[in-house]
Amino acid sequence: MLAKIEQLLQEVKGLTAQNPEELEALRIKYLSKKGAINALMADFRNVPAEQKKEVGMKLNELKNLAQERIATLKEAFDNLDNGTAELDLTRTAYPINLGTRHPLTIVRNEIIDIFSRMGFTIADGPEVEDDWHVFSSMNFAEDHPARDMQDTFFIESHPDIILRTHTSSVQSRVMEVSQPPIRVICPGRVYRNEAISYRAHCFFHQVEGLYIDKNVSFTDLKQVLLQFAQEMFGPETKIRLRPSYFPFTEPSAEMDISCDICGGEGCPFCKYTGWVEILGCGMVDPAVLEANGIDSKLYTGYAFGMGVERITNLKYKVKDLRMFSENDTRFLEEFESAN
Repeated sequence: MLAKIEQLLQEVKGLTAQNPEELEALRIKYLSKKGAINALMADFRNVPAEQKKEVGMKLNELKNLAQERIATLKEAFDNLDNGTAELDLTRTAYPINLGTRHPLTIVRNEIIDIFSRMGFTIADGPEVEDDWHVFSSMNFAEDHPARDMQDTFFIESHPDIILRTHTSSVQSRVMEVSQPPIRVICPGRVYRNEAISYRAHCFFHQVEGLYIDKNVSFTDLKQVLLQFAQEMFGPETKIRLRPSYFPFTEPSAEMDISCDICGGEGCPFCKYTGWVEILGCGMVDPAVLEANGIDSKLYTGYAFGMGVERITNLKYKVKDLRMFSENDTRFLEEFESAN
């Protein structure tokens, strides 16, 4: 038996495997219940008494060596697999600089969070829309001069398929499939055919809100917008509402906030008025409710809409609207601390 043990010791010392399958075959050959080493241990009872000590020591040496050798080979294969599994040849070369959220995303998420805590849910809709949801359902007659307020990108004509000019189209889609109470905000990208400059772009982002229920009043609207302004710009922020005109609300108003740079005292940023315009709002016109299948004699509601770029400009003092879409990493890196 000693000769057999010595032979196996030499074999085990030189064990190699090209792949995990070969390694498993070696484990079975030497260490399984029916393997060579267990066969020797089963035959140990037949060893003469005077040789048992020597044979036992050699047998234990063989078993320990086989276990260590196979474990070493297995560890080598595991390390090799881990390295190749994480290797992606299509990935950008190292080192990879981690990015941050875009300033518009930061502000949009903050707006959503504020209104979500006031009970508003998020509604979404298509950016390529039909005329009904963008204009007609919002009380824009076909020949209404208010259509000229929003220079539209047309995709097709008769029927008119367009790029939405405001996210009011999402409000229309919600109203036509829901009955009050309705309390939603509609964030999204919109498009208008405007000359690109430091203060305008052909696309921008909006968040519009809609609340419809019994006995909704202008006072409710004012309190919600005051709460929003103070959460977004600080607890000392004041608001004022100025009469305005929108086809889909009556009465309508523009809302200003007290300038957070000069505290309302007057400065170049607020053009020495102490106030900065941030959004439009008003009570939903009964014609809009009826056009979308809601009884205007039973329900009332309010709506508001703001540009995300406008709010971001005010919050971070960005003077040029084009910087948001030029993807200059030097500009974007300035918002790392805001993430």
